[in-house]
Amino acid sequence: MDRLDRMQLFVRVVDRRSFSAAAADLGLARSTTTEAVKQLERSLGVRLLERTTRHVAPTLDGQAFYQRCLSILSEVDDAENAFRNAQPRGLLRVDAHPLLTQTFLLPKLQEFMQRYPLLDLQIGQGDRLVDLVREGVDCVIRAGNAAESGLIMRRLGLIREVTCASPAYLEKHGMPRSPDELDGHLAVGFVSSRTGQTMPLEFMVQGEVRLVNLPGRLSVNNSDTMADLARRGFGLIQAPRYRFRDDLARGALVEVLPDFPPPPTPLAALYPQNRQLSPRLRVFLDWIVPIFAEADL
Repeated sequence: MDRLDRMQLFVRVVDRRSFSAAAADLGLARSTTTEAVKQLERSLGVRLLERTTRHVAPTLDGQAFYQRCLSILSEVDDAENAFRNAQPRGLLRVDAHPLLTQTFLLPKLQEFMQRYPLLDLQIGQGDRLVDLVREGVDCVIRAGNAAESGLIMRRLGLIREVTCASPAYLEKHGMPRSPDELDGHLAVGFVSSRTGQTMPLEFMVQGEVRLVNLPGRLSVNNSDTMADLARRGFGLIQAPRYRFRDDLARGALVEVLPDFPPPPTPLAALYPQNRQLSPRLRVFLDWIVPIFAEADL
């Protein structure tokens, strides 16, 4: 293992906060990973990592060396790509909501994979909050207002939201004409992975956002389950309009309070700011930006 290989391995250990995870990412034995970092520490004469049974973290010297390694490895990649004029290669890890992936990305994915035949794509899907650096994810496509520090955000668009309920629910509870008439109504609660709290309903009233907390017997942390509960008549929900386009068209769900829509939700791609934009990530972002720009969000 040469010096650059050890630098790359060290960067992966810091990113993943784990010798085992870094070794698995790079197809190495854990013992090889541990010994390579020890060799780096011996050659530099400093301790780079603090190790416990459950956690690995850089020391102050380790953090400084990590930043220098990022810069050096990025320069090497740029130099090699400039001379070989090569296609982006290697594994790119991205994370996005399943329905968003299925609706907007998968229909055009064949074109992307054919354009970059040396690039492999790993797509994680779920509602939970992803720690990009700790989990080794290169980029996440996320709806909502991003509050994480250390991330660069590239805006992709605004998602229109809708309030809806089943015909059976509205027959029982009535159709409100304004947010002031929501007394006696129920909501299917959605628990935020960011805060752990049930999110309120939001309505635009005279240009301002009004938050309404409705009671409900059910709350979930999965958007697919929330949608199914709404179809079964358990209460009002708010979600992206594109999700319920077919349900609304066939009458399985009915839009509620269309004159007081929820505010649109920002959609963005996020990636760590302490990394140079790799050729793999650059071509992926250049591919998804026009997809969402042209999409009916």
